[in-house]
Amino acid sequence: MIFTKSLLVLQYILCEGLVRAQSSTVSATACASTISPKNAAPSVAAGWQANVVANNLQSPRGMRFDGEGGLLIVQQEKGIVRVRFNSEAGDCVKQEGATEVVIDNPALNHGIELSDHGKTLYASSPDGVFAWDYDASTGRNTSGPRTIVGQTGGDNGHVTRTLLLSKKTPGMLLVSRGSQSNLDVAALDRSTGVSTIKGFNLTSSNSTNEPASSYNFAQDGLLLGWGLRNSVGVGEEPVTGGIYSVENSVDNFMRDGQNIHQNNPGEEMNFHGYLNGTQFADQGRNYGYPTCFAAWNVNEIPDNNGFQVGTQFAIGDQNATVNDTYCKEGTVAPRLTFAAHMAPLDIKFNPNGTAAWVSFHGSWNRDQPIGYKLSVIAFDGAGSPIAPSTSNTSYIDIVSNPDLSKCPDACFRPVGLAWDSQGRLYFSSDATGEIYVVTRQDGQSTSSANATTNGANSGAKGGNGKSVAAQVDVGVSAKVFAAAWAGIMALPLL
Repeated sequence: MIFTKSLLVLQYILCEGLVRAQSSTVSATACASTISPKNAAPSVAAGWQANVVANNLQSPRGMRFDGEGGLLIVQQEKGIVRVRFNSEAGDCVKQEGATEVVIDNPALNHGIELSDHGKTLYASSPDGVFAWDYDASTGRNTSGPRTIVGQTGGDNGHVTRTLLLSKKTPGMLLVSRGSQSNLDVAALDRSTGVSTIKGFNLTSSNSTNEPASSYNFAQDGLLLGWGLRNSVGVGEEPVTGGIYSVENSVDNFMRDGQNIHQNNPGEEMNFHGYLNGTQFADQGRNYGYPTCFAAWNVNEIPDNNGFQVGTQFAIGDQNATVNDTYCKEGTVAPRLTFAAHMAPLDIKFNPNGTAAWVSFHGSWNRDQPIGYKLSVIAFDGAGSPIAPSTSNTSYIDIVSNPDLSKCPDACFRPVGLAWDSQGRLYFSSDATGEIYVVTRQDGQSTSSANATTNGANSGAKGGNGKSVAAQVDVGVSAKVFAAAWAGIMALPLL
């Protein structure tokens, strides 16, 4: 009798689990966006889904949500538009109504921010950072532009000027400027402002709560780091306020007369300290460019004695001033290193600091395409990545293109990231003019995922393409069976 009851319990639990799983699938299908991707549907890690929620945009880059739930998007060399979404939960979200023009200005190309109160909109061009009064109820700017930071470099080389307003230190605006060329000798002199990240205090006693006059990027501001080739993605870890950036490293790399650019040097995640006065010895120091770079595929590097992933090593032929010893002792090594040419363009942390999401735009300077994906990195909730600095499996891929051989021409290319009020993550694809939303099939918010316990499932791949199932959840069926078996074992056996 007891055994029969046990079987009935097992049958009930299994059926209930299957019904829940099927309901989730049916619900996802019923709510899926009706907007078809421009190219093939993305590959998505088990337990996740990614849908196109807006399209027909022109090179969408940086994004921020306003106080009314409108998504403000910089269209490169077009200006800023706003997209409104329906009020549906989960993956049912999609664009509602027409795309609204907010600022028509072809000089704007990437950077965007909103003040904490949502009434000041910031955006950048190659020449400077500007501010407008903004009304979220109408989706319109209510003033002309005011220059906040000027002399940011002009149209040479890397022209994006990424913006980040600190949440932990209100009023501090970070601006990242890249190099003027692949190997830019001007970056050897930190006073030029080339390849640097700086912070600017926007608070003042005047009516606009902005500085009385604009800053000069090269001459003013708090230096967080220099020798950063092109750190397009800048993020603030929400627990400690630590500042991280993700850097696009050099192309066509030579070492001891050999071209080793296919798999070296690695892209970087760098740590830059804090804005609140907490001491960090390396803040404002040299991160290596244009002489020192991070190792990725160590075996392909000539004269690689003692190198590990992330080791700073010298470009070209070593001499008295450019050598591995200087790179190791005189520059700041990355906190994490990624595969060469993946081109990270944004980094966003979840609210409790247990995950950092990174958009990888994808390669051009490599025979076999790499990148073209959205990945997540586990953090410890106290300000640091869980993976050691020598790891080559620090990230888990969540959304990727199914056939990299078709990239870049027939692939989405992730750029900007943005959280909405429901904890859903959005990313822009400039190559396809699309906005995607990334949601979890279990109904929990994307922002609660931490990449080690509930952030990805066994279908995800690590940085070396291998399964990272040991770090992530088991599948639904295994959970159901385990619960069923536990229910049986809890019954007395007579």
